Amino acid sequence: MFDFSLSLRALTVASSLALATSAMAQTATTTEAPAEAPATTATEAAPAAPGAAPEQGLSMGQEANAGPQTYVKQEFESWQLTCVKVTDGKEPCQLYQLLKDQKGTATAEISMVSLPEGGQAAAGATIITPLETLLPANITLQIDTAKPKSYPFTFCSAIGCVSRVGFTKAEIDALKKGAKATMIIVPAAAPKQTVVLDISLKGFTAGFDAVAKENQPG
Repeated sequence: MFDFSLSLRALTVASSLALATSAMAQTATTTEAPAEAPATTATEAAPAAPGAAPEQGLSMGQEANAGPQTYVKQEFESWQLTCVKVTDGKEPCQLYQLLKDQKGTATAEISMVSLPEGGQAAAGATIITPLETLLPANITLQIDTAKPKSYPFTFCSAIGCVSRVGFTKAEIDALKKGAKATMIIVPAAAPKQTVVLDISLKGFTAGFDAVAKENQPG
């Protein structure tokens, strides 16, 4: 069986980027003030810019905006309700599960949101698999013993290969009533093999209802 033990390396690197820093030497020179220009006293000196060390001519830096921050708002057995902190308005939330293979290796992830009523899709999901996935083989999803369905990949980036999946209301109802769903992907390095990942449905009903409530407008 092909081993995806390094499958989430890209995801891990993407979620915790390391910032490289370099030291730059600076030298400060002073020149004698012109005779007609009186020397500036300490009380007359312009205030230093925030985060500056005026006596050395160095910037000490300021706290930078870290960007959107995601946090786990609530857990529903096998699922997590994750939301993005915002300063104003409602926080966007999604239902999330990390998928592991039979050896317990983190291999893929799925996040799901509810969609407005009236459309063909009652929910949308984003599935991320390793960069080593064989794309033409697509992703296969099966809910309990129902007929499996195949979904194409949308794109690949540094974090992995992404498939954007739509679920009908009937499929969401089946997920709420089911015991587990199964996802199958094919390794690019071993195209004759498959990797079978169980998607636990424990807590799905409460979790999906919670994310639908969180994302209601108003």
